[in-house]
Amino acid sequence: MRLDDLDPSKNVRDQGRGGGRRFGGGGGGGGLGLLLSFLPMLLGRKMGCGTILLIGGAALAFMYFSGGGLQLAGGSGGGGSQAQSSGANVACDTAEEMFACQVLASTEQTWSKLFQQQGQRYTPTTLTFYDQSGQSGCGAAQAAMGPFYCPADQGVYLDTSFFREMSTRMGAKGDFAQAYVIAHEVGHHIQNLSGVADQVRNAQRTASKTEGNGLQVRMELQADCYAGVWAAQNDSRMEAGDVEEGLNAAHAIGDDTLMRGAGQRPVESMFTHGSSEQRMAWLRKGMQTGDPASCDTFARGAVR
Repeated sequence: MRLDDLDPSKNVRDQGRGGGRRFGGGGGGGGLGLLLSFLPMLLGRKMGCGTILLIGGAALAFMYFSGGGLQLAGGSGGGGSQAQSSGANVACDTAEEMFACQVLASTEQTWSKLFQQQGQRYTPTTLTFYDQSGQSGCGAAQAAMGPFYCPADQGVYLDTSFFREMSTRMGAKGDFAQAYVIAHEVGHHIQNLSGVADQVRNAQRTASKTEGNGLQVRMELQADCYAGVWAAQNDSRMEAGDVEEGLNAAHAIGDDTLMRGAGQRPVESMFTHGSSEQRMAWLRKGMQTGDPASCDTFARGAVR
Protein backbone atom coordinates (compact mmCIF):
# COMPACT_ATOMS: atom_id res chain seq x y z
CA MET A 1 0.00 0.00 0.00
CA ARG A 2 1.43 3.37 -1.04
CA LEU A 3 1.36 5.83 1.84
CA ASP A 4 4.80 7.42 1.49
CA ASP A 5 3.40 10.78 0.45
CA LEU A 6 1.30 11.11 3.61
CA ASP A 7 2.54 13.05 6.60
CA PRO A 8 2.25 10.95 9.76
CA SER A 9 -0.66 11.62 12.05
CA LYS A 10 -0.06 13.97 14.94
CA ASN A 11 -2.45 11.99 17.12
CA VAL A 12 0.26 9.63 18.33
CA ARG A 13 2.43 9.11 21.37
CA ASP A 14 5.16 6.70 22.38
CA GLN A 15 5.36 5.32 25.90
CA GLY A 16 8.54 3.36 25.24
CA ARG A 17 9.50 0.33 27.33
CA GLY A 18 7.46 -0.15 30.46
CA GLY A 19 4.82 2.43 29.55
CA GLY A 20 4.45 6.12 30.11
CA ARG A 21 2.26 7.85 32.65
CA ARG A 22 -0.42 5.74 34.28
CA PHE A 23 -3.99 6.30 33.21
CA GLY A 24 -7.04 6.02 35.41
CA GLY A 25 -8.57 2.63 35.80
CA GLY A 26 -11.80 1.42 34.32
CA GLY A 27 -12.88 1.54 30.74
CA GLY A 28 -12.82 -1.91 29.26
CA GLY A 29 -15.57 -3.30 31.42
CA GLY A 30 -13.57 -5.71 33.55
CA GLY A 31 -10.15 -4.21 32.93
CA LEU A 32 -6.97 -5.99 31.96
CA GLY A 33 -6.21 -6.93 35.51
CA LEU A 34 -8.71 -9.76 35.06
CA LEU A 35 -6.58 -11.38 32.41
CA LEU A 36 -4.69 -13.85 34.56
CA SER A 37 -7.62 -14.90 36.68
CA PHE A 38 -9.87 -15.54 33.70
CA LEU A 39 -7.29 -17.00 31.34
CA PRO A 40 -7.88 -20.63 32.32
CA MET A 41 -11.59 -20.22 31.69
CA LEU A 42 -11.10 -18.53 28.34
CA LEU A 43 -8.34 -20.66 26.90
CA GLY A 44 -10.86 -23.12 25.59
CA ARG A 45 -12.64 -20.47 23.62
CA LYS A 46 -11.10 -16.55 22.62
CA MET A 47 -9.16 -8.14 20.22
CA GLY A 48 -7.87 -6.29 18.50
CA CYS A 49 -7.27 -8.57 16.22
CA GLY A 50 -5.90 -10.80 18.26
CA THR A 51 -4.66 -13.76 20.01
CA ILE A 52 -3.36 -13.06 17.59
CA LEU A 53 -0.37 -13.55 19.28
CA LEU A 54 -0.73 -16.04 21.80
CA ILE A 55 -1.75 -17.90 19.87
CA GLY A 56 -4.89 -18.62 21.14
CA GLY A 57 -4.49 -17.66 24.67
CA ALA A 58 -3.71 -14.32 26.23
CA ALA A 59 -4.86 -12.30 23.31
CA LEU A 60 -8.15 -14.06 23.27
CA ALA A 61 -8.69 -13.31 26.92
CA PHE A 62 -7.53 -9.74 26.62
CA MET A 63 -9.87 -8.89 23.80
CA TYR A 64 -12.71 -10.32 25.79
CA PHE A 65 -12.20 -7.74 28.50
CA SER A 66 -10.88 -4.72 26.58
CA GLY A 67 -12.16 -2.31 23.97
CA GLY A 68 -12.79 -5.02 21.43
CA GLY A 69 -13.98 -7.39 24.12
CA LEU A 70 -17.23 -8.50 25.59
CA GLN A 71 -17.71 -5.63 28.03
CA LEU A 72 -17.24 -2.41 26.14
CA ALA A 73 -17.32 0.90 27.94
CA GLY A 74 -18.35 4.18 26.40
CA GLY A 75 -15.40 6.51 25.95
CA SER A 76 -15.83 9.81 27.68
CA GLY A 77 -12.33 11.17 27.72
CA GLY A 78 -10.25 11.73 24.61
CA GLY A 79 -6.61 10.83 24.86
CA GLY A 80 -5.44 14.15 23.50
CA SER A 81 -3.02 14.70 20.64
CA GLN A 82 0.67 14.82 21.03
CA ALA A 83 3.51 13.67 18.83
CA GLN A 84 5.51 12.21 21.66
CA SER A 85 5.17 11.25 25.29
CA SER A 86 6.35 13.30 28.21
CA GLY A 87 9.59 11.32 28.23
CA ALA A 88 12.27 10.96 25.60
CA ASN A 89 10.37 8.51 23.45
CA VAL A 90 9.49 9.88 20.03
CA ALA A 91 6.63 8.39 18.04
CA CYS A 92 6.94 7.45 14.37
CA ASP A 93 10.74 7.18 14.62
CA THR A 94 11.07 3.65 13.25
CA ALA A 95 9.96 2.27 9.88
CA GLU A 96 7.19 0.21 11.46
CA GLU A 97 5.94 3.09 13.57
CA MET A 98 6.10 5.51 10.63
CA PHE A 99 3.94 3.19 8.54
CA ALA A 100 1.42 2.88 11.36
CA CYS A 101 1.39 6.68 11.76
CA GLN A 102 0.71 7.08 8.04
CA VAL A 103 -2.07 4.49 8.16
CA LEU A 104 -3.63 6.42 11.03
CA ALA A 105 -3.36 9.65 9.04
CA SER A 106 -5.13 7.94 6.15
CA THR A 107 -7.95 6.74 8.41
CA GLU A 108 -8.34 10.28 9.74
CA GLN A 109 -8.74 11.66 6.22
CA THR A 110 -11.15 8.91 5.23
CA TRP A 111 -13.44 8.99 8.24
CA SER A 112 -13.41 12.78 8.41
CA LYS A 113 -14.75 12.80 4.85
CA LEU A 114 -17.36 10.12 5.52
CA PHE A 115 -18.54 11.81 8.72
CA GLN A 116 -18.73 15.16 6.94
CA GLN A 117 -20.96 13.62 4.27
CA GLN A 118 -23.37 12.83 7.10
CA GLY A 119 -23.13 16.33 8.51
CA GLN A 120 -21.00 15.17 11.42
CA ARG A 121 -17.51 15.90 12.69
CA TYR A 122 -15.02 13.11 13.19
CA THR A 123 -12.96 13.03 16.39
CA PRO A 124 -9.78 11.01 15.73
CA THR A 125 -8.48 8.29 17.97
CA THR A 126 -4.98 8.50 19.46
CA LEU A 127 -2.43 5.81 18.63
CA THR A 128 -0.04 4.92 21.44
CA PHE A 129 3.07 2.85 20.90
CA TYR A 130 4.66 0.91 23.73
CA ASP A 131 7.52 -1.57 24.04
CA GLN A 132 6.67 -4.86 25.76
CA SER A 133 4.43 -3.22 28.36
CA GLY A 134 2.53 0.01 28.77
CA GLN A 135 -0.52 1.66 30.29
CA SER A 136 -3.92 2.49 28.87
CA GLY A 137 -7.17 3.87 30.19
CA CYS A 138 -8.31 0.24 30.39
CA GLY A 139 -5.35 -0.87 32.49
CA ALA A 140 -2.02 -2.47 31.69
CA ALA A 141 -0.96 -3.27 28.14
CA GLN A 142 1.25 -6.21 27.26
CA ALA A 143 2.81 -7.14 23.92
CA ALA A 144 1.25 -10.61 24.07
CA MET A 145 -2.21 -9.06 24.02
CA GLY A 146 -1.91 -7.74 20.52
CA PRO A 147 -3.23 -4.35 19.34
CA PHE A 148 -6.38 -3.12 21.05
CA TYR A 149 -8.77 -0.20 21.33
CA CYS A 150 -9.57 1.26 24.74
CA PRO A 151 -12.91 3.09 24.76
CA ALA A 152 -12.18 4.75 28.10
CA ASP A 153 -9.54 7.04 26.57
CA GLN A 154 -10.56 6.50 22.93
CA GLY A 155 -7.10 5.20 22.12
CA VAL A 156 -5.51 2.47 20.02
CA TYR A 157 -2.54 0.72 21.63
CA LEU A 158 0.17 -1.08 19.69
CA ASP A 159 3.49 -2.79 20.25
CA THR A 160 4.83 -2.99 16.70
CA SER A 161 6.59 -6.28 17.48
CA PHE A 162 3.13 -7.69 16.90
CA PHE A 163 3.60 -7.20 13.17
CA ARG A 164 6.60 -9.54 13.25
CA GLU A 165 4.51 -12.09 15.12
CA MET A 166 1.83 -11.84 12.45
CA SER A 167 4.36 -12.50 9.74
CA THR A 168 6.42 -15.24 11.36
CA ARG A 169 3.97 -17.13 13.56
CA MET A 170 0.70 -16.59 11.78
CA GLY A 171 1.77 -16.34 8.16
CA ALA A 172 -0.06 -13.01 7.79
CA LYS A 173 2.57 -11.11 5.86
CA GLY A 174 2.58 -7.78 4.06
CA ASP A 175 2.13 -4.10 4.76
CA PHE A 176 -1.58 -4.21 4.02
CA ALA A 177 -2.06 -6.94 6.62
CA GLN A 178 -0.54 -4.51 9.13
CA ALA A 179 -2.71 -1.67 7.87
CA TYR A 180 -5.80 -3.84 8.22
CA VAL A 181 -5.03 -4.44 11.89
CA ILE A 182 -4.86 -0.70 12.58
CA ALA A 183 -7.94 0.05 10.47
CA HIS A 184 -9.85 -2.64 12.40
CA GLU A 185 -9.02 -0.95 15.72
CA VAL A 186 -10.08 2.39 14.26
CA GLY A 187 -13.30 0.61 13.34
CA HIS A 188 -13.90 0.06 17.06
CA HIS A 189 -13.39 3.79 17.53
CA ILE A 190 -16.12 4.45 14.96
CA GLN A 191 -18.40 2.16 16.95
CA ASN A 192 -17.58 4.07 20.09
CA LEU A 193 -18.33 7.43 18.47
CA SER A 194 -21.57 6.20 16.91
CA GLY A 195 -22.90 4.74 20.15
CA VAL A 196 -22.95 1.16 18.90
CA ALA A 197 -20.43 0.13 21.55
CA ASP A 198 -22.66 1.45 24.33
CA GLN A 199 -25.71 -0.26 22.87
CA VAL A 200 -23.92 -3.58 22.71
CA ARG A 201 -22.58 -3.21 26.23
CA ASN A 202 -26.06 -2.48 27.57
CA ALA A 203 -27.53 -5.46 25.73
CA GLN A 204 -24.80 -7.76 27.05
CA ARG A 205 -25.63 -6.87 30.63
CA THR A 206 -28.82 -8.89 30.48
CA ALA A 207 -27.77 -11.40 27.84
CA SER A 208 -26.67 -14.95 28.40
CA LYS A 209 -23.03 -15.82 27.83
CA THR A 210 -23.77 -17.26 24.41
CA GLU A 211 -25.91 -14.26 23.43
CA GLY A 212 -23.24 -11.87 24.68
CA ASN A 213 -20.60 -13.65 22.64
CA GLY A 214 -22.84 -13.42 19.59
CA LEU A 215 -23.18 -9.67 20.02
CA GLN A 216 -19.42 -9.36 20.34
CA VAL A 217 -18.92 -11.33 17.13
CA ARG A 218 -21.11 -8.80 15.34
CA MET A 219 -19.03 -5.99 16.83
CA GLU A 220 -15.80 -7.49 15.54
CA LEU A 221 -17.19 -8.27 12.11
CA GLN A 222 -18.46 -4.71 11.79
CA ALA A 223 -14.97 -3.43 12.65
CA ASP A 224 -13.62 -5.70 9.92
CA CYS A 225 -16.13 -4.25 7.49
CA TYR A 226 -15.17 -0.70 8.48
CA ALA A 227 -11.55 -1.62 7.79
CA GLY A 228 -12.66 -2.73 4.35
CA VAL A 229 -14.51 0.55 3.83
CA TRP A 230 -11.32 2.44 4.63
CA ALA A 231 -9.42 0.32 2.11
CA ALA A 232 -12.05 0.90 -0.59
CA GLN A 233 -11.95 4.64 0.01
CA ASN A 234 -8.20 4.46 -0.62
CA ASP A 235 -8.20 2.09 -3.56
CA SER A 236 -5.86 4.37 -5.53
CA ARG A 237 -3.19 3.57 -2.94
CA MET A 238 -3.69 -0.17 -3.13
CA GLU A 239 -1.08 -2.34 -4.79
CA ALA A 240 -1.13 -5.79 -6.33
CA GLY A 241 -1.52 -8.40 -3.63
CA ASP A 242 -2.92 -6.06 -0.98
CA VAL A 243 -6.41 -7.55 -1.05
CA GLU A 244 -5.00 -11.03 -0.66
CA GLU A 245 -2.81 -9.89 2.25
CA GLY A 246 -5.81 -8.45 4.05
CA LEU A 247 -8.01 -11.49 3.52
CA ASN A 248 -5.20 -13.78 4.62
CA ALA A 249 -4.78 -11.78 7.82
CA ALA A 250 -8.54 -11.88 8.46
CA HIS A 251 -8.48 -15.65 8.00
CA ALA A 252 -5.55 -16.01 10.39
CA ILE A 253 -7.41 -14.32 13.25
CA GLY A 254 -10.72 -16.13 12.95
CA ASP A 255 -11.84 -17.78 16.18
CA ASP A 256 -11.94 -21.25 14.66
CA THR A 257 -8.43 -20.93 13.25
CA LEU A 258 -7.09 -19.54 16.53
CA MET A 259 -8.76 -22.26 18.57
CA ARG A 260 -7.30 -24.98 16.38
CA GLY A 261 -3.90 -23.31 16.63
CA ALA A 262 -4.23 -23.41 20.43
CA GLY A 263 -5.06 -27.13 20.31
CA GLN A 264 -8.75 -26.56 21.04
CA ARG A 265 -11.81 -27.79 19.21
CA PRO A 266 -13.70 -24.81 17.73
CA VAL A 267 -17.00 -24.21 19.52
CA GLU A 268 -19.15 -21.64 17.75
CA SER A 269 -21.05 -20.57 20.86
CA MET A 270 -17.75 -19.48 22.37
CA PHE A 271 -16.66 -17.37 19.39
CA THR A 272 -16.17 -13.68 20.20
CA HIS A 273 -14.62 -12.45 16.94
CA GLY A 274 -16.17 -14.65 14.27
CA SER A 275 -14.91 -17.49 12.14
CA SER A 276 -12.21 -17.05 9.55
CA GLU A 277 -14.80 -17.19 6.79
CA GLN A 278 -16.98 -14.58 8.48
CA ARG A 279 -14.07 -12.21 9.04
CA MET A 280 -12.95 -12.52 5.44
CA ALA A 281 -16.50 -12.04 4.17
CA TRP A 282 -17.11 -8.81 6.10
CA LEU A 283 -13.71 -7.35 5.27
CA ARG A 284 -14.43 -8.15 1.63
CA LYS A 285 -17.89 -6.57 1.84
CA GLY A 286 -16.44 -3.29 3.10
CA MET A 287 -13.83 -3.36 0.36
CA GLN A 288 -16.43 -3.99 -2.31
CA THR A 289 -18.92 -1.33 -1.22
CA GLY A 290 -16.82 1.40 0.39
CA ASP A 291 -19.98 2.29 2.28
CA PRO A 292 -20.24 2.18 6.09
CA ALA A 293 -24.00 1.61 5.77
CA SER A 294 -23.23 -1.81 4.27
CA CYS A 295 -21.60 -2.85 7.55
CA ASP A 296 -24.79 -3.44 9.55
CA THR A 297 -23.81 -6.75 11.08
CA PHE A 298 -26.61 -6.33 13.61
CA ALA A 299 -29.37 -6.60 11.00
CA ARG A 300 -31.50 -9.72 11.20
CA GLY A 301 -29.85 -12.52 9.25
CA ALA A 302 -26.69 -10.53 8.52
CA VAL A 303 -24.42 -12.95 10.39
CA ARG A 304 -24.86 -16.68 9.95
